[in-house]
Amino acid sequence: MAGTALVVGAGIGGLSAAIGLRRMGWRVTVLERAPAFRPAGAGLVLQANGLRCLDVLGLGAAVREQGKADVSGGTRRSDGRWLARIEAGELERVLGTPAIGIHRAALHEMLLGALPDGVVVTGAPVVAVTAGGEVTYQHEGGQVRTRADLVVGADGIHSTVRRLLWPGAAAPVRIGVTAWRGVTPVWDRDVVVAITWDRGAEFGMVPLVDGRVYWFAAANATGESTGDEQELLRTRFGGWHDPIPALIAATSTVLRDDLACLDEPLTTYVKGNVVLVGDAAHAMTPNLGQGANQALEDAVVLASVAGRPDGLAVYDRQRRPRSQHVAKASRAIGRFGQQLQNPIAVAVRNTAMRLTPPRLALRSMARYADWRPPPLT
Repeated sequence: MAGTALVVGAGIGGLSAAIGLRRMGWRVTVLERAPAFRPAGAGLVLQANGLRCLDVLGLGAAVREQGKADVSGGTRRSDGRWLARIEAGELERVLGTPAIGIHRAALHEMLLGALPDGVVVTGAPVVAVTAGGEVTYQHEGGQVRTRADLVVGADGIHSTVRRLLWPGAAAPVRIGVTAWRGVTPVWDRDVVVAITWDRGAEFGMVPLVDGRVYWFAAANATGESTGDEQELLRTRFGGWHDPIPALIAATSTVLRDDLACLDEPLTTYVKGNVVLVGDAAHAMTPNLGQGANQALEDAVVLASVAGRPDGLAVYDRQRRPRSQHVAKASRAIGRFGQQLQNPIAVAVRNTAMRLTPPRLALRSMARYADWRPPPLT
């Protein structure tokens, strides 16, 4: 039976959970610690599983209009030689839908727009939560205490909800990789969806529907930031194949992160009336591009079962094994791809990739996106 739900965190997972729960009759409030929303982040790729979740939430068509369907692409060496290539449309033939490149801010805006005014409360950091659903948060200079039948911790990798109710859980760990992300202005040259690997580094690019290009780069830990990320990127990637140097040069704002994940899986995503979704539950490396997609899966599954007497236990049984398997696979792909430094190991990897039939390689990767959400009825 639906009741009151309080979602902590207004990111992709939190907003999607709020939309899904409202569709199932819950009265929902979302608490967001930031005082206001502003366009932030770079791009992301919505894969088949994420797009199917957005279809269930009623936003699939709008997202497809705002996103850029996948084109031909694959994996390359830093000199431009292809290791594996996939033609446009192959992914759609395998999974029934293409992958979509979209700016994170555009997706966030659509999710926000699907909620009525007043549902999302900004400037409201949570300071206390109990397994019984009692929540205390700061707002407008004072503290507010409330209670909900369901509390959803969707507050990211450094989750306050997880820290308070899962005190024995291991903290996020840095994996020894520095990542950069950027979005170019409108790009008038051809670009393919590609990931380029070299010893201890990678670079990826995804065209967006508005003509811009989202790109990301990663390298084994580079130490503290020098303050001039453009110069560091030019030094590290300036000799790589076109259009990588030009993409970096065309980007005015570069975001830098030292990648981290929850390296020790949680034994449960549920404590009493409180449940974790998204990065709060299973923060993973970006190597499979599944972070946002797994958060969407969490949101839809939670909304579909939360009204049942055993709903949260069902959610935990369905979501924990799959999300943790995807997280483990993503970490393994990072070690196989970007993080390899030994020249012999890199040569063996490259040879194996060239000898693997493209369709076999595609099916191997696509299995993580080959998932269908339950209906919300």
